[in-house]
Amino acid sequence: MQAAYLQGLALSLGLIVAIGAQNAFVLRQGLRREHVGSVVLLCAVADALLIAAGVFGMAQALGERPAVARALALVGAAFLAWYGWRAWQRVRRPDALQASAGGAGLGRGAVLAQAAAFTLLNPHVYLDTVLLVGSIGAQQPADLRGSFVAGACTASALWFSLLGFGARWLAPWFAHPRAWQWLDAAIGTTMWVLAGLMLRHALAGA
Repeated sequence: MQAAYLQGLALSLGLIVAIGAQNAFVLRQGLRREHVGSVVLLCAVADALLIAAGVFGMAQALGERPAVARALALVGAAFLAWYGWRAWQRVRRPDALQASAGGAGLGRGAVLAQAAAFTLLNPHVYLDTVLLVGSIGAQQPADLRGSFVAGACTASALWFSLLGFGARWLAPWFAHPRAWQWLDAAIGTTMWVLAGLMLRHALAGA
């Protein structure tokens, strides 16, 4: 149970910790100290729902199709390996996350609408949380899928909370390319380890 929880945690963190519009938006709201709790809650709940739908939906869809499950496991391993390689490429060409705290304040509804748009209108969120996390979580034994989902959801909630509530402390760190080099190196290593585990699982079921 603990291993499934940690695998979900590591996978979700590896996918969510990347420079992107959603992270920049949450960081910006944290810097402005505007509706931070609402934004963090919306992003975390949306991720949790998508992750749960992906894992349990994929598990049901693949339950009677072991050949398709093995194929998806191989595809998932290849994607994780590619994702890790991309992270190591970013180590060579580091970037920085910038989020301006200027501009006029918005009401809670407008801010949440923007947060929902950044979360749900991004096609990568469905690729990452529903398809990739879902297919990997579906490979877990039935009694461990809940632990995997809990781990993945924990990672999402922790990351958005860290971005939103720790924004003023994190902003200078995230603005430094060297910090992202270390972070991407950790992500790349984690993704390759998970890819190896997925490949072993797929070959064991062949």
